[in-house]
Amino acid sequence: MHLCFTPITPDGRLSAKDIIGNRVQLTKWQDSFFAHMVKKFPDLERGESASVTGRRHIPTRVFKQAVHLTKQAAQIQTALDGINPLNVSKKRDEAQALLQKFFPSMERFETQVRKYRREIDRLEKSNTSLAKKAAAGEKESFSKQLETAQLQSDYYNLQRFVDALPEEVKQQAKVSQRLQDHQR
Repeated sequence: MHLCFTPITPDGRLSAKDIIGNRVQLTKWQDSFFAHMVKKFPDLERGESASVTGRRHIPTRVFKQAVHLTKQAAQIQTALDGINPLNVSKKRDEAQALLQKFFPSMERFETQVRKYRREIDRLEKSNTSLAKKAAAGEKESFSKQLETAQLQSDYYNLQRFVDALPEEVKQQAKVSQRLQDHQR
């Protein structure tokens, strides 16, 4: 069942996010709707959620082609199963006519599925590559954090060392530094 509506908020804005929420909320909404409907219509059935099955969306056109081909295959099988010595010629002609329609459609369908498969493979490779880059970036980021922490630790240790020096040693070092700067 498809439900069409315009998600208008109480303040007059168009916002599906405010009315439905995210995917999780939509799934809960669908679950509660089914629970309500099954009370009045106990024979009502519901398909399995893609989140449960792990299936990906199939474009409607491709799905309809698959359904049509499945029906054609069933017709062919029925024609072949119905062959007996008395109707061999008639059933053979019927099966051949069905097969002549079936094979071109099946070849077109296979071509489309191969295109989708290539695109899915390309996207999966791209996704793997991006995941590796992200992991490398995280590793690099972690290395930078370690390096920064080490530098901060070194700075604090040096600061403590300088703070622990006697004041006269610090003054003498400052005078020596000014003389060197002045000579340059």
